[in-house]
Amino acid sequence: MTQRRALVVRGGWEGHQPVEATELFIPFLERSGYAVRVEESTEIYADAAEMADTDLVVQCVTMSQITSDQLAGLSAAVIAGTGLTGWHGGIVDSFRASSDYLQLVGGQFATHPGKEPCERRGGPEDNFLPHTVRITDLGREHPITAGIEDFDLVTEQYWVLHDDLIDVLAVTTHPTQAWHPWHRPVTSPAIWTRLWGAGRIVVTTPGHSLDVLEHAGVRTVIERGMVWATRTASAS
Repeated sequence: MTQRRALVVRGGWEGHQPVEATELFIPFLERSGYAVRVEESTEIYADAAEMADTDLVVQCVTMSQITSDQLAGLSAAVIAGTGLTGWHGGIVDSFRASSDYLQLVGGQFATHPGKEPCERRGGPEDNFLPHTVRITDLGREHPITAGIEDFDLVTEQYWVLHDDLIDVLAVTTHPTQAWHPWHRPVTSPAIWTRLWGAGRIVVTTPGHSLDVLEHAGVRTVIERGMVWATRTASAS
């Protein structure tokens, strides 16, 4: 059996600790039989030969920019069967200026609501809110989230703009508060998959910091998502 090849691409905003965060999951990939290559920029996406030999891309690049050639290479690889996965801003707050990237992953970070203004102290904790990640009916049957119960977090709660082509495995709801301008609760996808050509995409929105990534539910979803997204035999 040919060894599966995983490409870890990391960089962008340092606040999401792209090196430390991805290092949490490289041992899992290696134990699972992947040959792992790590790149510190998206330049690799423009290398058609390398991408054609890649079975899984794990991306952790918050904000930053991507060239048209790099995005075309990533998109072509996914359409041909390469899997793509990531968490939090490393996949849904990447390359804000690219509408084509937004279409590829199916969702875009919009905001993370914060605490009541009088409780804010100017640090990242101002946006750490207690919230629940609720597994959907589809998620209870899907191999990525089957057997995982709803779980609670105190961290950034992503509000995501998205389309209808995603298959939502878990959601989270933003309540109405006196200091917020919206008038009814808003439910956002928290975990989803997307089929794009012959490729599979998995997005997990929790993951702002290492402690969140080490949460049992979050880590299990990310690890299962890596395996599920990997190129299938039918896409080889």
